[in-house]
Amino acid sequence: MISRHLYHYWLQFKESGWIFANELKRIFRDPGVVVIFIVATLAYPLIYKALYWNEQITNVPVAVVDMSQTQESRAFLHRWNAAPDIKLCYSCASMAEAEQLLRDQKVHGIIYFPRDFSKQLADPLGQAHISLYCDMSSFLYMKAIYLSCNKVMLESMQNIQIDRYEKMGIDKEFAWALVQDAPYSETALFTPTGGYGSFLIPAVLVLILHQTLFFGICMLGGTAREENKELYRIPGRRRGISVLRIVLGRAGAYFVLYYALAAILLGFFPRLFDIPHIGAIEDILRLNVPYILATIFFSMCISVFIRNRESGLVLLISSSLIFLFMAGISWPKEMIPEAWRYVAALIPYTWGSHGFIHINSMGASLWTTRTEYIALWIQTGAYFVLACVLLYLSGWLSERKKA
Repeated sequence: MISRHLYHYWLQFKESGWIFANELKRIFRDPGVVVIFIVATLAYPLIYKALYWNEQITNVPVAVVDMSQTQESRAFLHRWNAAPDIKLCYSCASMAEAEQLLRDQKVHGIIYFPRDFSKQLADPLGQAHISLYCDMSSFLYMKAIYLSCNKVMLESMQNIQIDRYEKMGIDKEFAWALVQDAPYSETALFTPTGGYGSFLIPAVLVLILHQTLFFGICMLGGTAREENKELYRIPGRRRGISVLRIVLGRAGAYFVLYYALAAILLGFFPRLFDIPHIGAIEDILRLNVPYILATIFFSMCISVFIRNRESGLVLLISSSLIFLFMAGISWPKEMIPEAWRYVAALIPYTWGSHGFIHINSMGASLWTTRTEYIALWIQTGAYFVLACVLLYLSGWLSERKKA
């Protein structure tokens, strides 16, 4: 009796091992899938880092319209031009001339001083105005111009306020104390350079894992249906293998390959590219387990509906940016409609990206980011059950059509 049970378990293990080995063979015998799974997964981060290698834009050309032509306006421009972010390239006689330069893309910003600029500064109750116009076709241009101008303006306001206090008869040291009544220091958390690449690339690394795995599994499913292959029938057996062992065997093949890729991508690449990486590597590796499993079972559910090889490419192209935006990384989550936030909660990338950024970039522990960790395990279980059900129904419908 015991030997019969042992033989039964051994047979089940052997069948699962056959599916596991067969799926690995399918992966490495398909050049397209190898390119997606391995080459694209490792090459895309290099491309993204090359694009964002210089995280700070410098010497952004700016036009000046100085209707004041006073010492105060020239002092402001001198301090601003000393900043590495911008370069004052043109001095225009009118706004119309500056606007034409902006349309021709010769400059990416305009600063305008009104005629009464100096007069308003001299008035103790006056309020001087500066108008700044930024090219919004690129966020990075706007950021460089706006932030550098804002810093110079804050410094100038301190000096102006001290001068006004002195004119009112207040001692200079006491005036300085009044201006510095609430001193502050600026510290950039989690992205010390303040660059767009350090902010975006960690989220992109997680997306690359999700989308290449998603596309590769869909390609394999579409190829199998195009060729009408009985992929999971062991030679010499009349009946097919159970759905449970099919799903586990296939998932095991994908997991072994992608867990190694995830360790390289999420553990090694941030250190190679000097992207903020203050989290514990062991916490990242633990987070990868449910993230990869959830992505595998999610992709297997979608692959049931893929009827040809090219359909996976359509899904990849159409969903990548949507997933990135809905996750609330490149766009504030609070600005996303509530309905779309519920849709985003169904996608493993949403939880995986937040979990990775919390641990890797913000130094959180796995316990601190347990909400994302638990959510990924819940998705793993839910999509595993759904993948089994869909695969069973797909096989049942296929048998009915043949009959």
